[in-house]
Amino acid sequence: MAGSPSRAAGRRLQLPLLCLFLQGATAVLFAVFVRYNHKTDAALWHRGNHSNADNEFYFRYPSFQDVHAMVFVGFGFLMVFLQRYGFSSVGFTFLLAAFALQWSTLVQGFLHSFHSGHIHVGPPSPLLSSPFCPIPSMINADFCVWAVLISSGALLGKTGPAQLLLMALLEVVLFGINEFVLLHLLGVRDAGGSMTIHTFGAYFGLVLSRVLYRPQLEKSKHRQGSVYHSDLFAMIGTIFLWIFWPSFNSALTALGTGQHRTALNTYYSLAASTLSTFALSALVGEDGRLDMVHIQNAALAGGVVVGTSSEMMLTPFGALAAGFLAGTVSTLGYKFFTPILESKFKVQDTSGVHNLHGMPGVLGALLGVLVAGLATHEAYGDGLECVFPLIAESQRSATSQAMYQLFGLFVTLMFASVGGGLGGDYPFWTPPLDSQCYEDQVHWQVPGEHEDEAQRPLRVEEADTQA
Repeated sequence: MAGSPSRAAGRRLQLPLLCLFLQGATAVLFAVFVRYNHKTDAALWHRGNHSNADNEFYFRYPSFQDVHAMVFVGFGFLMVFLQRYGFSSVGFTFLLAAFALQWSTLVQGFLHSFHSGHIHVGPPSPLLSSPFCPIPSMINADFCVWAVLISSGALLGKTGPAQLLLMALLEVVLFGINEFVLLHLLGVRDAGGSMTIHTFGAYFGLVLSRVLYRPQLEKSKHRQGSVYHSDLFAMIGTIFLWIFWPSFNSALTALGTGQHRTALNTYYSLAASTLSTFALSALVGEDGRLDMVHIQNAALAGGVVVGTSSEMMLTPFGALAAGFLAGTVSTLGYKFFTPILESKFKVQDTSGVHNLHGMPGVLGALLGVLVAGLATHEAYGDGLECVFPLIAESQRSATSQAMYQLFGLFVTLMFASVGGGLGGDYPFWTPPLDSQCYEDQVHWQVPGEHEDEAQRPLRVEEADTQA
């Protein structure tokens, strides 16, 4: 029975046992396989007569700090818009990120930096797609965490922490394989992850949300809205993400002109998407008033849409145009398409990841196809070797590179769709009841409320569900 003591006991044991098992297994795998790379190991680095100032860590660490803040502060607070789900939004983001960054270090390490029987980690670790652009393993792990957190946004409030951890266990593996196929095997360029991060994470979560569809979710409909202070806290997440997004897109690009160009393109795209969001929100809003949901989310779409093309010669005008389009599409998606997703396609997208990450991610991938197809030696000069090494080495034409970019989008959608379909409603999962979704008290001790008064609404709803 839904509210039986066995269900409560299962919930009590499920999370601690799963956390202990996952951490123990990860620790064993780290002990067996993970080692410092030559730029992190004291003996190996100094054996080459290098000075500490030569280590690229000092150039990459500021970007890592920004990306890390986006994961834990930006994403965590962006999700606190639900009036009774603030603890869970911030807390489960913390939990998922802490596990996924460890698990992704192993998965990505086996795929990209496994040699002599060990995974060699450190900033930077061996690169994926070009010998000119080293990839810090810590940043790469955080990028994988982003995809997991994007997916969790589609399931926000309808799943428990154990369920989210199992989702991350599967998604990190598929993320790593998809990334390896695109960046290593296909030679796709995707510096800011429009495909590998945003599109993959969004559609993985959306397909999983369809698999876990709840026809009786209206029992918790009164908790799906926000209140004044929850929207205000969510704007903290928006501002953090907006400020640091140029670091996110440029974190893995080549030092020098590549990073400068990526930061500038992202900077202008975000500005344009913000203005288009305000314009469209007022245009479609009731009595011309702004909707805070639009501002919290669609204003960030400019960072997503230039992810793939941000290191390319997009031009400042191109960045502005792309950002304006992304903000427009995202705002209209929140206003018109989200209700259609649930009513017609049975996809309950709690935080609207389709509008912020899905559609802008696909647009960003298509923009990358266009800009790659226009790449020439005249436009890039010697920098072509860093952005498009295969074109520079005459192994591909610009047109063929564009086709590979387009194929990479289809591969990503395939991995995301199949992966989301695999994460079904298994019997050992104990999600909250339909009447208890979007409620912190299911998983947290909420201070400042008397126990009997705080639990009475849940008990009444649980009794109604059993009846």
